[in-house]
Amino acid sequence: MSLPLIALFIAAFAFGTTEFVIAGVLPQVAEGLGVSVPSAGYLVSGYACGIAIGGPLLALATKSLSRKSLLLGLAIAFTIGQAACALAPDFTSMLLLRIAVAVAHGAYFGVAMVVAVGLVREDQRGMAVAVILSGLTVSNVIGVPAGTAIGNIWGWRATFWVMCALGVAATLAMAALLPHTTGSSAKPAGLAREVRVLARQQVWTSLILMLMLMIGQFGLFTYITPTLLEITGLDENLVPWVLLLNGVGATLGVFLGGKLSDWKLMPSLITMLALQAVTLAVIYAVSPYPLPMIVAIVIWGGLNFAIGTPIQTRILAWTADASNLASSLIPSGFNVGIALAASLGAAMLNSGHGYRSLPLLGAIAMLVAVAVALASYVWEGRSNATPPLTAPAE
Repeated sequence: MSLPLIALFIAAFAFGTTEFVIAGVLPQVAEGLGVSVPSAGYLVSGYACGIAIGGPLLALATKSLSRKSLLLGLAIAFTIGQAACALAPDFTSMLLLRIAVAVAHGAYFGVAMVVAVGLVREDQRGMAVAVILSGLTVSNVIGVPAGTAIGNIWGWRATFWVMCALGVAATLAMAALLPHTTGSSAKPAGLAREVRVLARQQVWTSLILMLMLMIGQFGLFTYITPTLLEITGLDENLVPWVLLLNGVGATLGVFLGGKLSDWKLMPSLITMLALQAVTLAVIYAVSPYPLPMIVAIVIWGGLNFAIGTPIQTRILAWTADASNLASSLIPSGFNVGIALAASLGAAMLNSGHGYRSLPLLGAIAMLVAVAVALASYVWEGRSNATPPLTAPAE
């Protein structure tokens, strides 16, 4: 792994940790800010909205800036935001600060993935995307448990001070390691052109695949703890270990997806989507049995992130000539998909279906994804279309 990619990974790890660690210290934050735990939950949904809405807008507003300067600015905003969160006097200020950091988060991942694929050869793009994505998975495996433990020992404000220190480390790493040639396009694409590239079938079909993937993942993952407790019958103390194994599987899956993206992207993607449909059906079948369920959950976690890498690589490849809006829609699409998945899962539960039915929702979504991916692949082959060239750098 090259040093510039390591710098981008550190920042991705920091952003990923601050997004998810709030769940681990939510009761302490609620008590400290004088609100109920359900009210404190808006710190999670507010962050997701900041990514989904603010990220693309910020990416468009800053498209003429040097990519390195923009990434450094986003890391500095992250660092200041963490310090401000640690000092937040009340819930309203904490919520607004979280949303501001989330806007930087959404813009960062869009820009970082464009920069990452520009740092490597064309046949290494999948692995470059995988490195950025691994920042999110590793944040769940290491960052969130560590941040939660810090909050339990020294209080939730200490968690944000540590995140501030991590932001300083990420900023210094990018300042030192990112090349100065990571610049803006010589002729920044206008808004009309940015929007037009979204009309390419490879782009909008990939966004559909992203939504289906999120339904397949978060329709179940949102309710994974009660599923493991009530359906599988696991002891409460074992649930964190299952989630840890799921995170390890996800981390391995990211790099598997990167390798497959650089080998044969669409055939690999279609195969993995089909395998994920089968895996979710297996989860439905074995959910009452602890050991098979745990094995299936680990495989499912690996496939979730293995699939995500080629989807994002494909979007970046087909929007290389006007990537600002499209790349920023990647984290937005994921967060919209997460919200949609959680809502569909809640609707199923409220309509009387039990937790065991949730994998079937995901399996159906994966079958839809297989059909969309096959149609897109055939369409692409018949048109003999090729991805655009990257816009020249200054």
